[in-house]
Amino acid sequence: MFRKIIELNRLPGLTQWRRSFVAGKNDPPKSCLTNEKTTFGPLHDCDRVFQNLYGRHDWRLKGACKRGDWYHTAVLLEKGSDWIMEQVCQSGLRGRGGGGFFCGNKWNFLRCAESKQDKVLVMNCAEGEPGTCKDREIIRHEPHKIIEGCLLAGFAMGCNRAIIYVRNRFYNEACNLQFALAEAYRYGLLGPSACDTGIKFDILVQRGDRYLCGEETALVKCLMGKIGRPRRRPPFLTEQGYFSHPCVVINAESIAVLPTILRRGASWWADLGRSYNSGTKLFNISGQVNSPCTVEEEMSMPMRDLIEKHAGGVRGGWDNLLAIFPGGLSTPLINKQVAGEVLMDFECLEAAGSSLGSGALIVVNKQSDPLQVMLRSIQFYEKHTCKQCTYCRDGAIWLPELFDRFVKGEAHPHEIDWTLAIGKKIKDSNPICGLAQGQVNVAVSLVDNFRPYIEDRILQFIKD
Repeated sequence: MFRKIIELNRLPGLTQWRRSFVAGKNDPPKSCLTNEKTTFGPLHDCDRVFQNLYGRHDWRLKGACKRGDWYHTAVLLEKGSDWIMEQVCQSGLRGRGGGGFFCGNKWNFLRCAESKQDKVLVMNCAEGEPGTCKDREIIRHEPHKIIEGCLLAGFAMGCNRAIIYVRNRFYNEACNLQFALAEAYRYGLLGPSACDTGIKFDILVQRGDRYLCGEETALVKCLMGKIGRPRRRPPFLTEQGYFSHPCVVINAESIAVLPTILRRGASWWADLGRSYNSGTKLFNISGQVNSPCTVEEEMSMPMRDLIEKHAGGVRGGWDNLLAIFPGGLSTPLINKQVAGEVLMDFECLEAAGSSLGSGALIVVNKQSDPLQVMLRSIQFYEKHTCKQCTYCRDGAIWLPELFDRFVKGEAHPHEIDWTLAIGKKIKDSNPICGLAQGQVNVAVSLVDNFRPYIEDRILQFIKD
């Protein structure tokens, strides 16, 4: 891997920001603001970005305008793309789709790209991972935030059009989005002179339905009518993307919060959450809780407080907790002790050996069979991996077979360590995309957390 990074750094025209991307660095922008807060959450109502998250009010243009959408959008555009990008950098906004990359850096990738082709903004609403449904709520109840965010972000990066990729199963949500787009065109908010500023900007909605299309290169290939499978980089999407046009893929929530940040100021956003983990976040809480929900909360709020305040706590009480997926199925499990202390932000969860992911918490209590949880989780990847990489493909076949034997107890103790060896082999094989890493995270964390249960099941089968 180190040799590959050195070779990529020698490529002609590879700028410093591309080198940082290839090397896996995610340094905050130099102008990023910080704070000294030590307590986080609950979020005050006046600081909520998504005021119609539960659909209690009108989601159409009239209702959206009453909640502050499209307010002085022309003024924001007239301040220029440099001002918008500086506000994004100062705010410390990070991607809400799972990677947590600083938006100020990522958006500059496309802004600095030199090409004769028009630049394209692609918004990702694929959202096929179990436990995740935040973007669906935004499309359904706050479509104008997405449309306005696309206009502002696209203008800042030098794009004149955006493509919104929506999961095919989100039929009602796609209808709401199309209706909101029709309203925006009718009243001159989009088109040849968006908001009467002379800026040309168009938005197109395309639909697809495959978990793999959550990966950015697979998504772009799907938009071009090809099979939605990831590809290796370089070339990066900012060099050769949508029909050879430079493009960047951004999560829906990352786009939707931009207008509010620009109106209220970068310092307001930076004052929420810990430094470099700023702002608000939509969390999906599901599994063995009393009241599953989607809620907007301040970043860095303690996980236990988040579950007990908004989801009514774990069924049977906190002492009945077994483990939690903190950011969706692709993030490593954490046990009860860690869950009681960890904060819900990128750096704290990474230090705990997991990841914030998309912010989808899946709670597992002691009434659940942990080995069945293991099997169902790994079977998901058996079905949805693209099977391009040899080790990832073979692992997607072997791991479910091993986990099925763990459930029945028909396994040898050495197969537990064999599972970890398979995971390490997949991880070290330099797979095409990060979805292989998700499969490894699930397999390794399940074995690490539930190893005693596997051993007991094997012993029980021997006795029987």
